[in-house]
Amino acid sequence: MKLRLLVPVWLASFMLYMALVGFASLVGANEGSLAFVGATLIDGTDAEPLEDSVIVITHGRIRTVGPRGSVTVPDGAVVIDASGKTIMPGIVNAHAHVGGTLGLSTGHYNTENLTRQLGLYARYGVTTVASLGGDEAQGFALRDGQFDAGLNRARVFVAGSVVAGSTEESVREQVNSNADQGANFIKVRVDDNLGRSPKMAPSLIDALIDQAHQRRLPVAVHLFYLDDAKYILRAGADLIAHSIRDLAADQEFIDLVKARDVCYVPTLTREVSTFIYESEPAFFSDPFFLKEVDGGILEELMTPERQSQMRNSASAAAYKEGLVVAKDNVKRLSDSGVRLAMGTDTGPPARFQGYFSHMEMQMMVDAGMSPLDVIRSSTGIAADCINVGDVGTLEPGKWGDLVLLSENPAENIANTKSIEGVWVAGNRVPD
Repeated sequence: MKLRLLVPVWLASFMLYMALVGFASLVGANEGSLAFVGATLIDGTDAEPLEDSVIVITHGRIRTVGPRGSVTVPDGAVVIDASGKTIMPGIVNAHAHVGGTLGLSTGHYNTENLTRQLGLYARYGVTTVASLGGDEAQGFALRDGQFDAGLNRARVFVAGSVVAGSTEESVREQVNSNADQGANFIKVRVDDNLGRSPKMAPSLIDALIDQAHQRRLPVAVHLFYLDDAKYILRAGADLIAHSIRDLAADQEFIDLVKARDVCYVPTLTREVSTFIYESEPAFFSDPFFLKEVDGGILEELMTPERQSQMRNSASAAAYKEGLVVAKDNVKRLSDSGVRLAMGTDTGPPARFQGYFSHMEMQMMVDAGMSPLDVIRSSTGIAADCINVGDVGTLEPGKWGDLVLLSENPAENIANTKSIEGVWVAGNRVPD
């Protein structure tokens, strides 16, 4: 069962409505058009970058895209001269969280705080977020309200609660509860926290996956170990939401993941966050980071007591070792043709939303992927992996979610930081 085939009822209904009623009239009109002219276009597909492009957005959706000589700009369109610049799709984070974190504390799950986080993601060019767990009613409501041409913050898709339980009945009930609320995914943890807690029993994992698939929902799995990754693939899971961090991904795993066409989300920056604050990180002096962070958070993270605690943490040391394995597996799996989707597991305290997506992309390149492959993993592939069909690539009919850059990230992935503007549904995200 492929993740992208599991289309929730609410999304299928919305897509049918747009196809039969609204979409034809919206893209057929000239009013409200926006045209970007002259940029090098990276469209998020397998295509090579297109120089001197034109992309036209009408009522939030992409109307036409192509070389300057083959695209007619509608009369009355607002034209943005993007000559010498690069346009790429809005970044899609395939594993993140939009939850109750405020500063370094939790317990702040409310619409205002969620909206703040979605604005923060968007200002960093992340225009779609798969929030894999901890989602409550306010998150579902924001998801339900984002399918219009007036949106100017990141889109969010939600999993509801992370399913846990000690009986088959309780596991199935939790899956049904999330499904009844309209969840996009079912999230489960298959991990023992470095030996500190028991893992969910295989029989319960089987029941969870069975129930999720009965409800036509994909299952995203938090894991650590190679053996668990093989088990959940055989059991029918749909998304590997973290790296394998104990052993090299062997040929048996590669064959399994490719046979089921399951996506793999490395979340390398999640590992970084477990140990990096043992001293002052280099990114604490990065202007791209500093423009959005609260200075009080940095002061707290740099207290001698907190740094000492992290330096002496056995789990931090173990996750640091795991990161080495994880990066090696990124190269191994990418070279083997496994679909990798960019994700960060950002949202918990000290996992910085938006900024960590750029760090993750850099780490994927450092692990051995090409910049263009990482861009694809962060746009079109990531959107496909989380089953969101109308974002991630710059093609006619898709939402007009894009990032305008002063430099070309296909030449140097660090150029994803050269953001001059972000648009969601053709609306410029407020600075």
